[in-house]
Amino acid sequence: MADRSAPSCHLRLEWVYGYRGHQCRNNLYYTAAKEIVYFVAGVGVVYSPREHRQKFYLGHQDDIISLALHPERVLVATGQVGKEPYICVWDSYTVQTVSVLKDVHTHGIACLAFDLDGQRLVSVGLDSKNTVCVWDWRKGKLLSMAPGHTDRIFDISWDLYQPNKLVSCGVKHIKFWSLCGNSLTPKRGVFGKTGDLQTILCLACARDEVTYSGALNGDIYVWKGINLVRTIQGAHAAGIFSMNACEEGFATGGRDGCVRLWDLNFKPITVIDLRETDQGYKGLSVRSVCWRGDHILVGTQDSEIFEIVVHERNKPFLLMQGHCEGELWALAVHPTKPLAMTGSDDRSVRIWSLIDHALIARCNMEEPIRCAAVSTDGIHLALGMKDGSFTVLRVRDMTEVVHIKDRKEAIHELKYSPDGNFLAVGSNDSSVDIYGVVQRYKKVGECIGSLSFITHMDWSSDSKYLQTNDGNGRRLFYRMPGGKEVTNKEELKGIQWASWTCVSGLEVNGIWPKYSDINDINSVDANFIGQVMVTADDYGIVKLFRYPCLRKGAKFKKYLGHSAHVTNVRWSHDHQWVVSIGGADHSVFQWKFVPDRKLKDNLHIAPQESLVDSNSDESDSDQSDVPELDSEIEQETQITYRRQVYKEDLPQLKEQCKEKRKSAASKRRERAPGNSIRLHFVHGYRGYDCRSNLFYTQTGEIVYHVAAVGVVYNRQQNTQRFYLGHDDDILCLAIHPLKDYVATGQVGRDSSIHIWDTETIKPLSVLKGYHQYGVCAVDFSADGKRLASVGIDDNHTIVLWDWKKGEKLSAVRGSKDKIFVVKINPYMPDKLITVGIKHMKFWRRAGGGLIGRKGCIGALGRTDTMMCAVYGWTEEMAFSGTSTGDVCIWRDVFLIKTVKAHDGPVFSMHALEKGFVTGGKDGVVALWDDTFERCLKTYAIKRAALAPGSKGLLLEDNPSIRAISLGHGHILVGTKNGEILEVDKSGPITLLVQGHMEGEVWGLATHPHLPICATVSDDKTLRIWDLSPSHCMLAVRKLKKGGRCCCFSPDGKALAVGLNDGSFLIVNADTLEDLVSFQHRKDVISEIRFSPGAGKYLAVASCDNFVDIYNVMSSKRVGICKGASSYITHMDWDIRGKLLQVNTGAKEQLFFEAPRGKKQTIPSLEVEKIGWASWTSVLGSCCEGIWPIIGEVTDVTASCLTSDSKVLATGDDFGFVKLFRYPAKGKFGKFKRYVAHSTHVTNVRWTYDDSLLVTVGGADTSLMLWTYEMEGHRDSRQCDSEESDLDSEEDGGYDSDVTRENEINYTIKALSTNIRPMFGIKPHLQQKEPTLDERQGVVRGSRPPVSRALPQPEKLQTNNVGKKKRPIEDLILELVFGYRGKDCRNNVHYLNDGADVIYHTASVGILYNVATGSQSFYQEHNDDILCLTVNQHPKFTNIVATGQETQQICQLQLLLFTCGMQ
Repeated sequence: MADRSAPSCHLRLEWVYGYRGHQCRNNLYYTAAKEIVYFVAGVGVVYSPREHRQKFYLGHQDDIISLALHPERVLVATGQVGKEPYICVWDSYTVQTVSVLKDVHTHGIACLAFDLDGQRLVSVGLDSKNTVCVWDWRKGKLLSMAPGHTDRIFDISWDLYQPNKLVSCGVKHIKFWSLCGNSLTPKRGVFGKTGDLQTILCLACARDEVTYSGALNGDIYVWKGINLVRTIQGAHAAGIFSMNACEEGFATGGRDGCVRLWDLNFKPITVIDLRETDQGYKGLSVRSVCWRGDHILVGTQDSEIFEIVVHERNKPFLLMQGHCEGELWALAVHPTKPLAMTGSDDRSVRIWSLIDHALIARCNMEEPIRCAAVSTDGIHLALGMKDGSFTVLRVRDMTEVVHIKDRKEAIHELKYSPDGNFLAVGSNDSSVDIYGVVQRYKKVGECIGSLSFITHMDWSSDSKYLQTNDGNGRRLFYRMPGGKEVTNKEELKGIQWASWTCVSGLEVNGIWPKYSDINDINSVDANFIGQVMVTADDYGIVKLFRYPCLRKGAKFKKYLGHSAHVTNVRWSHDHQWVVSIGGADHSVFQWKFVPDRKLKDNLHIAPQESLVDSNSDESDSDQSDVPELDSEIEQETQITYRRQVYKEDLPQLKEQCKEKRKSAASKRRERAPGNSIRLHFVHGYRGYDCRSNLFYTQTGEIVYHVAAVGVVYNRQQNTQRFYLGHDDDILCLAIHPLKDYVATGQVGRDSSIHIWDTETIKPLSVLKGYHQYGVCAVDFSADGKRLASVGIDDNHTIVLWDWKKGEKLSAVRGSKDKIFVVKINPYMPDKLITVGIKHMKFWRRAGGGLIGRKGCIGALGRTDTMMCAVYGWTEEMAFSGTSTGDVCIWRDVFLIKTVKAHDGPVFSMHALEKGFVTGGKDGVVALWDDTFERCLKTYAIKRAALAPGSKGLLLEDNPSIRAISLGHGHILVGTKNGEILEVDKSGPITLLVQGHMEGEVWGLATHPHLPICATVSDDKTLRIWDLSPSHCMLAVRKLKKGGRCCCFSPDGKALAVGLNDGSFLIVNADTLEDLVSFQHRKDVISEIRFSPGAGKYLAVASCDNFVDIYNVMSSKRVGICKGASSYITHMDWDIRGKLLQVNTGAKEQLFFEAPRGKKQTIPSLEVEKIGWASWTSVLGSCCEGIWPIIGEVTDVTASCLTSDSKVLATGDDFGFVKLFRYPAKGKFGKFKRYVAHSTHVTNVRWTYDDSLLVTVGGADTSLMLWTYEMEGHRDSRQCDSEESDLDSEEDGGYDSDVTRENEINYTIKALSTNIRPMFGIKPHLQQKEPTLDERQGVVRGSRPPVSRALPQPEKLQTNNVGKKKRPIEDLILELVFGYRGKDCRNNVHYLNDGADVIYHTASVGILYNVATGSQSFYQEHNDDILCLTVNQHPKFTNIVATGQETQQICQLQLLLFTCGMQ
């Protein structure tokens, strides 16, 4: 079978030719080590001119477009484009990530700047608002954020002489920002009469509030404060793109190709015109300058980097060159020398030396170049042009040999034959022309089989055949040189190909992902000797595959660096290097090929880190090299935790049913019952899809979870206490190092993690907002301050929290496949590991992100699926358990050895002070020494080992172990079968807790006169439970099929059980042995009921719409009830045993006479008069009120009436257990509601004496017992229930004023545009300058003065500066009448010992002096103030906070101000 694994050799980036000059500026700096830092494509480059060496930062996955250098000049911040762009702060020495800032910007990050001490970083986004953000970059924390401007911002800088001040500039604006608290407030620069309003491209801040800025017309504008005070005209002849401040002064660079140096007062020192130097050229445009000492760095639009030494300024040194703007497609390698040739849409062809890493020749052509080829002898270079012509040059001196144009469309591919006699030229006209080299390139043949453009070609080794690929993905063969198509398969069989660059063909099947467009892969090149090939695709990825690569979806190694599409890739002549070129990033990458044998020597060198690992994630199709998944793990990975409706959707759903609510509110509704229930005991433990979720607490109690309940179990007293803060399935649990707090994570649309105290059962913190669908793993750090969590969204997001503050510290996408465990390093809380399906990753925190590295397996094997992990006795040691039963031992990220520990997966692992304990699917607990060298002891979980006094029964020997924990001299074990066992170190085992296994539990019956109940489940077991204080399972029996219903006979001696295959049994209630069994149906038996009294008849309802009636004594079927149009859901007998009430899935309430089964029609009034032996029906007028307002969305699945017929208990699909008064007539009755089950409650039953309510949850497998408490019985302890959602408006009792205020909608006028924009200058601070409207003489009669509507779009206006200007009169607020009392409260306060009164009205805060009657005002708000408070702390006298309404309904802008009103 073809090997589908990734090749063991790899590529290492060695050199990048080029520099990103186009569309970027200020992106070139000297570091502290005198190296040069810049970027190209998606790579940050640190270049040492002394050693001519490059280092690469590979943390981005798309084009980098902005860069800032930290004031200490070691750290660099870079920002990228993309849908979810992020900023990386990295170290220029080690090229490792220090911090990642993400989740705020969209589209891209246009500019970046560090503040003076380097603690904060400001960034500007490319979104429509050009959002400005200020970060505490080390913590990855956003400090402040504000919309920047309506148009592009080109530069931003901190004022290095005033803390908390920034300046930004861009299209026709400059803004001066102040950061106060977490609010950024801008003031627009006033151009006044000093200079024209125009686009500002760059800026630098100086002392005394002076700012220098470079304008589009080449002037320099000098600002003092926010006012333009002077201009330096003609500083450059065209736009000034870059300005750099240093100790000596300022350097500017412009579109005119000049660099000018200025002193600290911006007096000119010198000008350097790069166009006039030896290396210069017409049209050179400077995009970036950096002046440091006597050296100046200059970056140009056309991807060059110059270094100028000040005293030899007319001899700039060219450090770096690359192609200019325009797509780069042409690439060829020299057949005998280490040279690469590239040609681009910039019309240049360039020759690069792969040894010297330098450009050695360049020639400009007439047309854009699309492809290139070098003749076999290395003498000729052929270039295919975009206009359909091709040119042949001599490589030696780049002189033209011949220029031929036979085609109208672009030449996309050309190749010389191996014998050097022919040149094949493939064009977009779908044809290949063959030219004779010796006959001065005379056309000798033509191949015309294709229907689409020619993309790739290869010659056979004997030069007799040519294969082509076209845009339709067809592969064709031609005989050379004539060009006749070959279709005979026999003739093609033996052909040896001289090269392989085609993307279709059997040999390269494996390079295609399973679902991809035929043009995704742009280029392929095979290295026949090394048996590897390299591909280039549209996603910016270079991949390395084995060659040949026959089966689709083969594994590969992938390398990032190019940003968009990689257009071409080739091996060098000696296969030492791979050269790849980027289309839009027009960069040339040179990769060193590292074969297998060298890899082994390199293992001690850490692989260069990157946010994406080379050993790709995406290539995990059904690889040959990964063992079959264990059935149990397979099952678990297929569980979906998605819900159609989540509990958090309830408020919205109710909102949608507004009309119904209104009509319900107008009618008098039945009160909720006075009696209540309280959760008393839960049978069950969630083991089938969870692990390591069972621990001893500080006090020796046991904490675990089942359904939506956190359980704290006291094993001495056999009692439980419950944490009921969750409202859906809990999927994971972790305990704090001090063993007093617990973290639990649940399923939910926006799922939450609760941290709660096991003593008080009170929540300490709830974390929400980052995980979708659910949380599947949590872990505390060793100091207990941090918490790591993993979500079950598609990316299995990993989040690191400061849980006490409820603050997200860092987040990252974990893996496409399921992650089972996350563990924080106990010695270094910034490091963690995650394990999962074919996944073992080591993460370290970097600001707001996490940087991950895959575990390096080396020659020891393949990445297996890992099920559990722990850290060892030092910070770099980690241990993981695999799905095949091995324990892997890791040092740092390297696998050092594996130890066989179990047969089948190792599901749980626990680290002790000296040694480890593991548990596996084989049902064995093993104790190990601290190096995993020796297994010290094993315990097999068997029935025979159960201690004599142990209550309950073990279902099977050697159950799969899912959780292990140690403490108090015992080992605590949780099994897949839902059992919790305590193993004594000496061997005996005690069973503490058990419940049903995986599968839905529906069948529930309570005994007619004993405190016991029976359950039957899809897990194929029938169980009898003791409901008295001993709370244990009395008996269990395995069934051949799962079951959905059961019922005790009236005397309690027999038990009937309905199974899912249409059969049913009657068993002895004590021994569970068969008495009789029948099968008349094929579908699930959904309900089964003995008639009351002697229990003569048994009614058996099935999902094929029938009820069969059997005579128990004669064991014969005596009647069939027909007429239901859907499956039967509920059934009840009347007291006489003569009438049967039936509910169906179509919500029909039907009646049948027993024993024959004749259908009866009974009016609803009569139904109420009939005495029913039991009431479990959910339909009819007596229980109309139990259906919720959102009854269309959710079903009431079960009900049961107390024997005094006063209280009806129901269970529904939302997981709620509710109590209603009976009869519940009228719609939407009031109720008491209790949450503990997770999704649907499938059945509810009262015990014979109504002392307990027993409920079962479908998929949560739990059996819950609730004590029934009479009215007036109130425990001091908190009530577990949310007393019914008695919606406040339904209770009436609102005062009319309160009602009115409650209904005020502050969003109707919420200004689609702010009437008073936040930016700008207060009138009393403004220079007298006319508005734009006045300047243009626009009369605004067309719009009311205080319209809150959207402004009409202005016609495009030119800036008529020369017009006559009229002055604005200034207005100053003197007095305000009024006080906002209509809908506010507590908003008047005394200040200064009663001398002043503070209050608000409209958008003004008012300080009223009682003695003089004068007012002073706080006017920073721009909309109605709604609330006001005064700080009472003696330290903060006269500090007032006011909150306003604003565009976002939810956001109250709190402004703090000091009274003395600034």
